[in-house]
Amino acid sequence: MQTAGPASQDARAKAKAALPRLLQSVVVLGTPDALTPEESPRSTETLEVQRYPLVYTDLWDLLRDDSSVDLEERGGGGVQADLSIWGSSYEQTLVLLNGWRMNDAETSHFNLDLVVPMQMISSVNVLHGAGSTLWGSDAESGVVEFLTARPHMGPDLKLQEEGGSYGQDDQMAIASWGARRWSETIGGGRDFSDGFMYDRGYRSEEASAETRADTVLGDSDILLGGSDRSFGANQFYGNYNSWERTKEWFAGINQQVNPLTQVVLDYRRHSDLFVLFVNDPSFYKNQYDDYSWQGAVRRSDPLPWRGTTLYSGLEVETDQIASTNLGDHGRNREAGYVDFELKGRPWGTLTAGVRQEIFSGGIYVTTPSAAASFWLWHRVKLRASIERGFRLPTYVDLYYSSPGTYGNPNLQPESVWNEDAGVDLYLSSRFTLSGTVFHSSQTNAIDYVRANASDPWQAENLNGVRFTGTDIEANWQPVTGEEFRLGVTTIAGAQQALHGYQSEYVFNYPVQNAVAEWVRKYRSGWLLRQRLRVVNRVDRGVSPIWDASVAYERGRVQPYLLLTNLSNTGYQEIIGVEMQGRSIVGGFQIHFGR
Repeated sequence: MQTAGPASQDARAKAKAALPRLLQSVVVLGTPDALTPEESPRSTETLEVQRYPLVYTDLWDLLRDDSSVDLEERGGGGVQADLSIWGSSYEQTLVLLNGWRMNDAETSHFNLDLVVPMQMISSVNVLHGAGSTLWGSDAESGVVEFLTARPHMGPDLKLQEEGGSYGQDDQMAIASWGARRWSETIGGGRDFSDGFMYDRGYRSEEASAETRADTVLGDSDILLGGSDRSFGANQFYGNYNSWERTKEWFAGINQQVNPLTQVVLDYRRHSDLFVLFVNDPSFYKNQYDDYSWQGAVRRSDPLPWRGTTLYSGLEVETDQIASTNLGDHGRNREAGYVDFELKGRPWGTLTAGVRQEIFSGGIYVTTPSAAASFWLWHRVKLRASIERGFRLPTYVDLYYSSPGTYGNPNLQPESVWNEDAGVDLYLSSRFTLSGTVFHSSQTNAIDYVRANASDPWQAENLNGVRFTGTDIEANWQPVTGEEFRLGVTTIAGAQQALHGYQSEYVFNYPVQNAVAEWVRKYRSGWLLRQRLRVVNRVDRGVSPIWDASVAYERGRVQPYLLLTNLSNTGYQEIIGVEMQGRSIVGGFQIHFGR
């Protein structure tokens, strides 16, 4: 792990020894290369999936540990979960899987339709604030990247079974083999539930295979996968007992051509079948198929000055949609970026970059960014950043038409300027504290608005949308195996931008979002976890949600028990969509291998 320190070797060694051992070790977002938290000039969070894999219900449950992230689910099992950061709408966050774009061209409701099960993921990295300079469209408020796990040496097999409330019945299997120059992982999962209310049952399935190899061409990472999700959508899009089914096929490769150059290719197809009334499918039904292709070449060139690197890249992407409701459409984009980085060990890190994007129809977008960190003392780091983000409307934003929602073909692309400043305190080897103040100012923000509850939602551009907030996080390890986490995010938005209309998404943010978690791992193998979330959404009051879990992590058979919403709180994360109450799920994992 690299750390800040003075120029001499002895002084650097002393500074390194003085810096604390961090709970998360590598940040891969916000800058082109992997940085340690001490080096990063951006506000980020790394959530280790494989650290306590048996005490979280799914990846979305883990993401709730970051109070900056707002997960807006419509039911159990992560069914059509929307993701936002720092008060943004769900469409303003970019989702990546090993660097491949997952954002859906039809609608961002499906950005989290991942083709890999939770047990194949090693970590989730979250960038707070715009990342469009490096990642392009959709990264207005942040980026969330899921990274798959590299197998251990030799064979490994994990089998998992669980069941519980509301007829829940889930299975998972992961088989892998790791060797010195190659590895193979094959995994799949199935989640089933009758639903906690009428027309809220679901069945989610995903399967994938990942091959990694070190050949004469360099490091290769090839991922193939697919998913199939059907679910009752009662209340999802108004007072309708709807039903929906989505399927996804994905193929991607990351190829290291030489130590300085990487090539990225991927193909994603996503289909969506929607029925407005499950008991009368012929009344209103839509069928969508969208296709996305991406290619990118990324380089890193060390400059003559010590600690400086120039990163650059060229990208091309095309997407198309064929729909019974939206019609047939397609668009292309080409982009190039450069990013300068200076890692000055004595004082901190400086990055500055710019991206030029060209879209079909002659739309040009320039997105600059700059960020810097400065070590005020060997335990106190200051940081600040400013960046521009942008997003094109999805096809649903532009062309959708239903009894409850209407798109708008005249929508303009939206853009945002984000600024943030913060301090990271490494007070001891077991206690870290960070605080951030952030502000975003949006132009042509896309939202669905209406004059009153009897009107349909209409897509419109809003101007004057501004958010200001604070973000505080503390991590404390009083003893080995015990951890306390506390996060509090507060947000205030300029609602006068609505001009008296109701907002469906943009102004659905939590005014306060607080997360307190305690985890204790005992030498005997038992693991206990408690978490309390307190969410105060705009005009909807305070919702406390208490979760708890216990697992035994030794031996071949590892049982666990997951208890969610023990407070049995009635609440809505999406306006008009009731969330499930208390749930108890028990299961076990059988593990053969290391």
